[in-house]
Amino acid sequence: MHERHRYNVQHFFIDWCFERTIHRSPKPTPGFAIGENVIMSAKLLEKRAANTLRSSKQFVENELLSNNHGKKIAILIVTYNAVTTLAKVLNRIPEVVYQNVGKILIFDDASADATYELALGLKSTLPHAEKIDVFKHPKNLGYGGNQKAGYQHLIKEGYDIAILLHGDGQYAPEFLAELYHPIVIKEADAVFGSRMMGDYGGPLRGGMPIYKFVGNRILTGIANFSLGTNMTEFHSGYRAYNLHALKNICMDEMTNDFHFDTEIIVKLHHSNYKIMERAIPTYYGDEICYVNGFKYAKNVVRSLYRYHQTVKANTVYPEYQEYYPHYPVKSSFGSSHVIASELVGSNKVVLDIGCGEGLFASQLASKGNTVYGVDQLEAPKNLQALKAYYKADLDQGLDSCLEELKKNSYDYILLMDILEHLKDPTKLLQQVLELAGPDTLILCSVPNVANFYVRFGLLFGQFNYTERGILDKTHLRFWTRSSFLDFVEANGLAVAKKRASIIPFELVLGLSNQNIISRTLNLGMRAVTKVMPSLFGYQTIVLGSPKAKK
Repeated sequence: MHERHRYNVQHFFIDWCFERTIHRSPKPTPGFAIGENVIMSAKLLEKRAANTLRSSKQFVENELLSNNHGKKIAILIVTYNAVTTLAKVLNRIPEVVYQNVGKILIFDDASADATYELALGLKSTLPHAEKIDVFKHPKNLGYGGNQKAGYQHLIKEGYDIAILLHGDGQYAPEFLAELYHPIVIKEADAVFGSRMMGDYGGPLRGGMPIYKFVGNRILTGIANFSLGTNMTEFHSGYRAYNLHALKNICMDEMTNDFHFDTEIIVKLHHSNYKIMERAIPTYYGDEICYVNGFKYAKNVVRSLYRYHQTVKANTVYPEYQEYYPHYPVKSSFGSSHVIASELVGSNKVVLDIGCGEGLFASQLASKGNTVYGVDQLEAPKNLQALKAYYKADLDQGLDSCLEELKKNSYDYILLMDILEHLKDPTKLLQQVLELAGPDTLILCSVPNVANFYVRFGLLFGQFNYTERGILDKTHLRFWTRSSFLDFVEANGLAVAKKRASIIPFELVLGLSNQNIISRTLNLGMRAVTKVMPSLFGYQTIVLGSPKAKK
């Protein structure tokens, strides 16, 4: 109905122009014949008609972009001392966008001026007042804190999409539909407006100060290199988010400062959500900037560093703690995982008991091994690496899945870094021996409590539990090298090989295993561990098979 109405309006305009051109009697222009005047008028008509059609086409495109397709969309306007700009921002929101969004949420961050009172006044006078909600925080939450409060409010209200719009007018409300449309049609989980794409003359022509332009480009380059992304701008505050994606991101420990925007990109990227960019114009007016550029740059770089330190399990930082692998794969030569990988080899059938998130299982699977996993998790993150996964409370042994596990035969059964966590490790070991066939090899590893650094601590009366390592606070059992050999042999395991791993200096020092310091320390430690495994060995590793029954 609306399409037909616009079509008729267009043709009425064209017909009217044509009639005015043909039926009027224009006075001849000096030097031109009447026929030439008609041709000139026809060209003018053609130009006017083309402009009309172009405007109509743009209107149709805007309406298509703005269509919410049944999604609940909200605009989150964050304000701080925006009394001179807020009204302009609200008035510039296109009517077709107003019609398609369900809520315009103004979150005032304890402004010192009359921004909140102005927002209340605007709410009572604007045509879509019923869609506008205004809140003022009793104390300043910060740029990131204000956003967190807004997103959490909208998630609680059941909204699907949120568009972040600044109340200072720096970002064009006319482009709201451009941002949320890709999320509506499921092409993206987050869409960022980029001033660096150049479609609207570029940031410098839009008034961006040169120092901000240079800083933006440098920080974006650092972030792209750090995360392996290819974004044109990391530091735009004009964004649209799929709130179902944000719901899966923990914001509790994220910063309240301006680099919140960087942290949220990091988390979206880590979780494999799709990020898209859309070109937007740059505008710098009389708004007051509250960002300390040097502090912001330092915080962005620091945030990227803290993320990498956390995911590499070097140090756990609270804002990224959910990505901390408590028991990462140790990749340095002489580590337990490298030794186990060498012993297992390739193209084998492996049962990994205590597989955790499946990190080591994934490494084994990449060598052509078929891996089955058992652990207490509902499902490991690397579930795709496993042929099958069985959930079991290992404190109770394999009671819940033993019969299922017996349906398969295994070349290797791994008990790596699990026995020390159990109240009754004997029961689990006995059940593993029951599972093993005549050619099955069983590989076990446990920490060596007689390692020199534990002895050194005892010399000064120290025996302090830690987040991980030999004195991991979740360890219930402690063995020396010799006492563990006695334990497994007493329970029916015939030991064929015994090895000792080295201290993982790359984890202790937070360095790459390719770092010259790590490599030098590892080389020296391998030499002394080979000579005195009971003193310098970090873990005791044994490979064996069930003893022949008498």
